[in-house]
Amino acid sequence: MKILYIAMKYDYGDLTRGFGFEHYNFYDSLVKMNDSRYQIIYFPFDEIISKKGRQEMNRELLETVWREKPNLCFFFLFTDEIKKEVIKEISEKSGSITFNWFADDHWRFDIFSKYWAPLFHWISTTDSRAPEKYKKIGYENVIKTQWACNQFLYKPPANFNFEKPEYKYDVTFIGQPHGNRKRIVNYVKGAGTDIQCWGNGWPNGRILQEKMIEVFNTSKINLNFTKSSGRFLSIKEIAKIFLNRRADGSLYLRHPLSWYDNLKSLWHKQREMIKGRNFEIPGCGGFFLTTNADNLQDYYEDGKEMVLFKDANDLIDKIKYYLGNEEKIKRIAKAGYRRTLKDHTYEWRFNEIFKKIGLIK
Repeated sequence: MKILYIAMKYDYGDLTRGFGFEHYNFYDSLVKMNDSRYQIIYFPFDEIISKKGRQEMNRELLETVWREKPNLCFFFLFTDEIKKEVIKEISEKSGSITFNWFADDHWRFDIFSKYWAPLFHWISTTDSRAPEKYKKIGYENVIKTQWACNQFLYKPPANFNFEKPEYKYDVTFIGQPHGNRKRIVNYVKGAGTDIQCWGNGWPNGRILQEKMIEVFNTSKINLNFTKSSGRFLSIKEIAKIFLNRRADGSLYLRHPLSWYDNLKSLWHKQREMIKGRNFEIPGCGGFFLTTNADNLQDYYEDGKEMVLFKDANDLIDKIKYYLGNEEKIKRIAKAGYRRTLKDHTYEWRFNEIFKKIGLIK
C-alpha cells in the first residue's frame, strides 16, 4: 500500500523548535508499522510553505498526488494551510482515499472540523461526543479513535527491569504551566514533596525528546493534568470571540455569525481531554498519576494500570501513599506498560482505521 502522508514536520510549524508531535508519532509509526510494509511518501506542508509559500505548496501537493497515485492520502490538518478546493479535487478526481485525523474536536469542532470534514472520504475523532455532532451535520464516515503511543520511540531502555527500576526523580511533570497547574504544583511542594517540572514557562525550560523519555522511565511518579485551561476565562481568551489577527499583526472584528461558535469553542476548551501523554508515559514503563478525562477509563483501569486523582488534596495524599509503597508503583507501571503495548499503540490504531476504510483485511 502506498500512503501519501500530509502533515506538519516541525513543532507548531516552527523549524527552530525541532520535530513536532506529528513527526515523532504519526510519521514515524507509519514508516515502521507492520514491519515497514507500506510505502510512505512524506509531504511536510509546513516545511514547504517556509521555503516556497502556501500557493506553491498547494500546487506541489496536487502534483504529488497525480504523480504518485497513492492508495491513501493521510492528512493531519493544522489550520487552513491546505486549500479546501485542493482537498476536494483530490477526493473527487484522484482515485485516492482521503482521510484526516482531527485533533481537539472537544473544542475545535464548531470553529474548524465541521467545515472541513465533508471534504474527506473518511475522518477520525478522539472526542467521544463528536460522532453525534458529525451526524447532525450530515457526515457519516467518522471513526472514533484515540491518541496512543509510538512504541518504536516511546519505550523503556533495552536493559530496563520492572522489578529493579533505577529511579532518578520522585515526582515529575512535563508540560506547560497552563491554567492552575503552577498553583497546584506549588501547593504540593508546600506540603513537602519536590516536583521537577519541564516545559515552556517552567524554570527548567523545554526538554528534548530523548530526555523526556528518560524522565518518564526514571520517575517514581509521572504527574499529568488533562485540563489545559483554568476555571475562569481570561480577557485575552474572551477577546478572541470577537477579534481576529491578520498576518501583518493588525486586529479586525470577526463576523457576528461566528461569535456563537467561538463562544462554544472557548467553553468546551475547559473539558478534560485525553492526550498523547496518557499513553506515552505507561509506554515508557512509567507510573502514571493523572486527573480524569473524557472516557480515559475505557483505556486504562484506575488503581491497576494508572492512578487518578480528583483535586490538589487528593493528589498530595496519593503522592505520599505511593512514594511509601514502591512495590505498588512498580506493579501498576508494569501493568500499564503491558496494556499500552497490547491495545494502545499507533500501529494498532492505524491498522483499525485502515480496516474500517477498506484498505486492509
